[in-house]
Amino acid sequence: MIPPLSAWGLSGTPAPLPGGHRNTVLRLHDHVLKTTRRSEAAIAWLLPVMDRAQPCGLTTPRPIRSTRGPFVCDGWTCEPFFPGVPAAVAPFADRFEMFHDACRDVPQRPGFASARDLLDADAGGDVDLSGMPERLVTAIRAAWQDVSDHETAIHGDLSANNVLVQSNGTITLIDWDEARRDMPVFDQTCRDKSDPRDMRAAAAWEIACCWRIEPARARKLARAFLAPPP
Repeated sequence: MIPPLSAWGLSGTPAPLPGGHRNTVLRLHDHVLKTTRRSEAAIAWLLPVMDRAQPCGLTTPRPIRSTRGPFVCDGWTCEPFFPGVPAAVAPFADRFEMFHDACRDVPQRPGFASARDLLDADAGGDVDLSGMPERLVTAIRAAWQDVSDHETAIHGDLSANNVLVQSNGTITLIDWDEARRDMPVFDQTCRDKSDPRDMRAAAAWEIACCWRIEPARARKLARAFLAPPP
């Protein structure tokens, strides 16, 4: 796929960036172009959420509106490129807690559903439980029920690859594709020590998200998830 560079007033030859397992990610000078499955409303939802991250010591790559008007053009988005070195997530846990506290009143991202919603509903965001084996769905919902907690806006994919430290010490949080309103435990399992119930809930979410998009990986994870404890 070729991004519509003119939609953002760009020209040149983009180069692939690492990561982006589910989307194509390209860099062109100081911009990053990504394919997206998200709606215009889902991309726009990110802006006020990112506004709340800033006072918590987290800079973010805000989506750039195209010259046509929308953020999404021909299935692509554009955002600024941030240099930096991948960093462990745990040392910045206090910033993420501040972010979660600041976002408790944020509504659900358009088209998405939280784990709590999916205790009864079948689909939302990348999750569609309707095509999964009943035994697996029951186990996944049980894992989410076991850690049922308050909801807030979360990043949804905290990892060292998505936390960058710039040369001036600034912390930049990238790749907000899986952000949504959900339980903060899904962001907290990146810590050095996490409750086994939280880890199981996060594993259940990963299986549910991957079932259609990355089926081989999802089925491998599901086998381990359903295996009896040693």
